Amino acid sequence: MCISSPFHQHVTFVYVKDLERASHFYHDVLGLPLALDQGACRIFGVTETAFIGVCTASQAVTPEGVILTLVSNDLLEWHQRLVDAGVPVHSPPTFNETYNITHLFARDPDGYLVEIQTFHDPNWPQVSVG
Repeated sequence: MCISSPFHQHVTFVYVKDLERASHFYHDVLGLPLALDQGACRIFGVTETAFIGVCTASQAVTPEGVILTLVSNDLLEWHQRLVDAGVPVHSPPTFNETYNITHLFARDPDGYLVEIQTFHDPNWPQVSVG
């Protein structure tokens, strides 16, 4: 499936209490490369065209209602990596029949919900990794 969009990149920004702690999570634990350091914000690459930006909060951080979803076919490996890093994981990879996915949920240091999932629907656009 080819997806045509008027946009060529995507950045999701979240606000954090401690930029160094958040950067450690996204860079060292999740392994996302630093794409740009803007001082108060650091932007990490998820894919060639998708990014997560973490910025120092000027007020209280409220992560309710936000889910950062990352797609991978290696959920068992991710589960073990997160557990080994001491990241609170809500459950091991679980099949969700409603959405035809397998996923797990964890929390970043500021309480944002991070979902790692695998799509089983053959209509989901596939990309080559690496």
